[in-house]
Amino acid sequence: MSLAGMRVFIVEDETMILIVLEDSLATMGFEVVASALELDEALAKAAQITCDVAVLDINIAGRSVEPVANLLESRGIPFVFASGYGRAALPVRHGGRPLLTKPYNAEALRAALLKVLAKSEADA
Repeated sequence: MSLAGMRVFIVEDETMILIVLEDSLATMGFEVVASALELDEALAKAAQITCDVAVLDINIAGRSVEPVANLLESRGIPFVFASGYGRAALPVRHGGRPLLTKPYNAEALRAALLKVLAKSEADA
């Protein structure tokens, strides 16, 4: 599966991690269509954007990203979680979703995105 031109939405509350993530995704051929550093901003953007996939940091300034995940799920947009807290930090409803354990590298990011996109295609 080619990642070139795929549109991605990022929710990440650490500015430096967001910048590195945007650069990594661009190198892979993704188009970053939106990003959010705060939960309320993420919810507003998740309701309106058009994207193929999302990367969601689980903990956004001490708040769970679960409302954003639920919204994306209801819109049929696949996503992966990122966290330094491990699988136990995943919202129960989304316990089976792919998880990038921080710190992760570009290859782990690419593999997780390919996995979730392939599953999304298979489910369609």
